[in-house]
Amino acid sequence: MKNYWITTGAVFGFLAVAIGAFGAHQLRNIVTPEMLEIYKTGVQYHLIHAVIITAIGFYGNPKYFLAAFFLSLGIVLFSFSLYVYTLSLISPIAIITPFGGVSFLIGWLLIIIASVKNAKNKSPL
Repeated sequence: MKNYWITTGAVFGFLAVAIGAFGAHQLRNIVTPEMLEIYKTGVQYHLIHAVIITAIGFYGNPKYFLAAFFLSLGIVLFSFSLYVYTLSLISPIAIITPFGGVSFLIGWLLIIIASVKNAKNKSPL
């Protein structure tokens, strides 16, 4: 599973850079500045969480793998819904975005829980 999360995070990171570059170079003159900001928010959250997923993979502790799953789900639901919304202007797509935000929150909460449990299980001696 360790390599799975490293690969997943790296693929998400690659896509974040490619999608961000596309937005910076191709969308500037096509979408409104407000929509471009929405797109940039998707890229920012996408890249940040890709790095965390990759770090979880490198750390290799299975206690964090469920968190990596929820962070991945967050990227798909949050960031990709913002990309589709920006490019299509189909507003019902934006209904998906909060589910991605909740997935991010669950992922972070699982990291907190696993970390606290890990700290409690380690003796100070």
